[in-house]
Amino acid sequence: MSEQIIVRDDGFHPLSDAAEVTLAPETAPEELVDHLHRAVIAIDFPATGDGRGFSLARRLRALGFEGRLRATGKLIADQYAMARRVGFDEVEITPELAERQPQEQWLARADWRDWDHRAQLAG
Repeated sequence: MSEQIIVRDDGFHPLSDAAEVTLAPETAPEELVDHLHRAVIAIDFPATGDGRGFSLARRLRALGFEGRLRATGKLIADQYAMARRVGFDEVEITPELAERQPQEQWLARADWRDWDHRAQLAG
């Protein structure tokens, strides 16, 4: 594997299209409205422990963003369910990470809807 890999609920896919813009985790919330018209937005995670991208994704969805939202950078399989719950559609990973954390590990977190406390409270 030499190209980036896209992780979705049904497994690994080749990267077929680039994001129109990649937002840094320090992007100011008031700047998000400038990107609502885009089809694909990526949000960068510079470190595994940096959760600011989750907040940006939630804000974009709350503002009405209906396009595809992609997490990119230093995410691991354990963070996949959280990424999906806050509004990401997919995660972009490196081939090296895919070797260390194969598809099965990501698919094990693809049941994110089963662990959504808001859905459980709503009945």
